[in-house]
Amino acid sequence: MAQNDPDPSRNASLRAAIERAQENNVPKDNIDRAIKKSSEAKDLDCLILEGYGPDGIAIIITATTNSRNRTVAEIKKIIADHHGKWADPGSVLWAFNKSDDGWVAKFPQETSQETTETMNNLVEALDDHDDVDDVYTTAQPQQEND
Repeated sequence: MAQNDPDPSRNASLRAAIERAQENNVPKDNIDRAIKKSSEAKDLDCLILEGYGPDGIAIIITATTNSRNRTVAEIKKIIADHHGKWADPGSVLWAFNKSDDGWVAKFPQETSQETTETMNNLVEALDDHDDVDDVYTTAQPQQEND
């Protein structure tokens, strides 16, 4: 979005994306880094990557990169390091519906506390990767009984 004009006062789609990011509590540094990366590189690929976390939790990862091979290899390693498995394109998408806000699980999968902790660590590791934009899962932590 910042490829055409990195100034949000002149770029309505960029301004809208920044507002959505702020509403979702995305840190200002992440927003600034994304704008800089987008405005500097003209040959960016937008990726939708798929995998499974522990207990078969479906995962969709959206990423923007200037090196598809590097990003895919790094994300595969992150998933493997956190007890997950890489999925072939299209094998996880069926479990989600596309919405204006991203991907929404069709069949949320209730997870144990241990699985929830492992998934949180995996999602955090993916979020820490500079090329990853968003991570969506079918995980739904178990509700505690009062």
